[in-house]
Amino acid sequence: MSLYGVGQLAASMRAVRQNTILIAGDIPEPQYAFRATPETRSVAETLVHIAWLSTADRFMHEEKRLHSLEGFDFPALLEMSASEERTARSKAEIIERLRVEGDRAAQWIEGLSDAFVSETVHVPGGGSVTRFEMLLATKEHELQHRAQLTVLERLLGIAPRFTGLA
Repeated sequence: MSLYGVGQLAASMRAVRQNTILIAGDIPEPQYAFRATPETRSVAETLVHIAWLSTADRFMHEEKRLHSLEGFDFPALLEMSASEERTARSKAEIIERLRVEGDRAAQWIEGLSDAFVSETVHVPGGGSVTRFEMLLATKEHELQHRAQLTVLERLLGIAPRFTGLA
């Protein structure tokens, strides 16, 4: 019996994304350009990066179906994200992008087989992880950026909403 599979992961990702969208809605559009320091992402860039995360998953697991990350060009992948982040968008466009990409990712994950998510991917240094662990890490990555957004809200004088455990 599996206690946490693709269905639970997809549901959890939907909950995480819904809470990210709530936070995005709480920040006034004029504050979307705010950066904690010059070398960090702005609010808008952070939100676009979050929306983009599932693109990396589909690239690595679906399009390329990588079995090893040894030698993988992570800088090129990060540049794809940075390129998206640099594109000017309104608050409404960013929130819609979060919604659409979140739905697309959850639907994709729901359609993955247990055999597929159980496949191992070799990581630099000799270890390996399952595709499921990598997908779970994407959800955790979004939560890390949500924590950053909470700090940005505090810096902007916005009382962050409690978004629960998801």
